[in-house]
Amino acid sequence: MEKFPITLNGEKKLREELDKLTNFERPKVIDAISTAREHGDLKENAEYHAAREQQSFIEGRIKDIKLKLSNAEIVDPKKITATTIVFSATVKLYEFEKETEIIYTIVGDDEADIKLGLISINSPIARSLIGKSEGDVVIVETPGGKKEFEVLNISYG
Repeated sequence: MEKFPITLNGEKKLREELDKLTNFERPKVIDAISTAREHGDLKENAEYHAAREQQSFIEGRIKDIKLKLSNAEIVDPKKITATTIVFSATVKLYEFEKETEIIYTIVGDDEADIKLGLISINSPIARSLIGKSEGDVVIVETPGGKKEFEVLNISYG
């Protein structure tokens, strides 16, 4: 199976979620199923069906996280010495259309949160930025049309 990049922070968050699901959410839903079973007829027991559905979701998410962690290539931005934009770079850009500066950090799919300036390595902007250097002008095809940026600064860690 193909490895996918994840930052140290992204790995930490996945491990915390796995720990919470395994040690708190799973036992809680098992108790809810047990309690619901005591209420009798399972065919018409909404509490039982809701708890079973929640259990299915939790087990699926646990499996998904374990798979992601086993196939993750953990990237420590502090160890990167590149002068061009690569995964985990924090990039300051000048957006010509809005005449503003914006800062993005390129992260894995699970870590992306545009509100926090974290963009997925698979996003149109990140794909257009990879390999670029300070001073380069980048034209990005977005769903909203073409956007033009200048790379002002690249940093790691």
